[in-house]
Amino acid sequence: MTNSELKNFIESKEFEKIVLDIYCSAEKDVIDDERKRYLKTLEETVNLYGDGDYHIISSPGRVEISGNHTDHQRGSVVAASINIDNLCFVKKTDDNVAIFTDKVFRENKVDISDLSVHEDEKGNTKSILRGTASRYKELGYNIGGFRAYQDMRVLVGSGLSSSACFEILITEIYNYLYNENKIDDVERAMISQWTENNFFGKPCGLMDQMAISVGSFVSIDFFDKNKPKIVKHSFSFGDYGYKLIVINTRANHADLTDEYSAIPREMKEVANYYGAEVLSEVDEKEFYKSIKSLRETIKNDRAVLRAYHYFNENKRVKELNQLLKSRDINGILQVMSKSGNSSYKYLQNVYASSDIKNQAVAIALAMSEEIIGDNGICRVQGGGFAGTIQVIIEQELVNDYIDKMGSIFGKDAIMPVEIRNSGTKVIL
Repeated sequence: MTNSELKNFIESKEFEKIVLDIYCSAEKDVIDDERKRYLKTLEETVNLYGDGDYHIISSPGRVEISGNHTDHQRGSVVAASINIDNLCFVKKTDDNVAIFTDKVFRENKVDISDLSVHEDEKGNTKSILRGTASRYKELGYNIGGFRAYQDMRVLVGSGLSSSACFEILITEIYNYLYNENKIDDVERAMISQWTENNFFGKPCGLMDQMAISVGSFVSIDFFDKNKPKIVKHSFSFGDYGYKLIVINTRANHADLTDEYSAIPREMKEVANYYGAEVLSEVDEKEFYKSIKSLRETIKNDRAVLRAYHYFNENKRVKELNQLLKSRDINGILQVMSKSGNSSYKYLQNVYASSDIKNQAVAIALAMSEEIIGDNGICRVQGGGFAGTIQVIIEQELVNDYIDKMGSIFGKDAIMPVEIRNSGTKVIL
């Protein structure tokens, strides 16, 4: 659509349906705020790149419900996309240059005629632009140039998976502009994971990318790495009188790659002891029978505890799937709480061992427990070590919770969120 056509759409009644779908609200204030945001982002895009045939893409953040750090061992997870997103306007060009700009990372320009790994690009935006194009080409898909501008609300270090949000956005750009939208959600998630592993340089699992690509409240079994099993659940905490809140502790986890990398590395260390590649290939009963010799051989008790966490997390995910089907809200909250406790005690991803004096996530959990008592649950969110926690709290206590936690971390760090029904999607 041209600039003027997009303006007309954003100002139309049809736009209100988009707000309801993506931002889970029909309130006038929310509609007005998003309308202003879209118009401002469009204006900034046109100022950068001129008029053209633009498309609008929304890519959400995600929350993890259960299955903390199990995906890289081909385990199971439950996660969900949320109504906080990155908004992108993009147009196709007739060159081989991909240019992506936002206010945080400024302009990133990549000539995708060169699809080799650039060591100096690892850990930054250019590696995702180039790596995604490389994987598309390798799989026989089409690639080409584009100009894109983004308004980013899934902030780096916030624990809502900013990297996967961006990666899936880029796969959708190549998919929509050059491949007739024929690459499905699952394959795009796998392309994004491959890019993060091989070009960005982070050994992530597949949960974040899959939750953001597929969207909704989703259960994923990664045992078959080529064909993950996906089950969507129609579920809302609000239907049971609860509110989901994410608290950004402002402890940025963007520079903690070594801490994250140690988790899959140590879990695989245990798996290797049994002649397996990952823990999903290890017999749990054999694990318990051989704890003594395992400890003596690998000499890494933290790895043993992390494996213990893995086996129990998989069982919790199976239990959670049944509870979601039966709509047992009390059981659901209990499983989520147990998952968070296991992450704290056995996975040990609430603070970085390299920086023990900074424990913002632990402080947020302690203060949340003090405030909510028996009226909800709290747990570490996502990768951990820094970033965010999540709280599910009775709705009548939300304002009090926001006031008290806001006095510690700042009001804007307390983010009530909703589960949105769609993953990354082209709006127009």
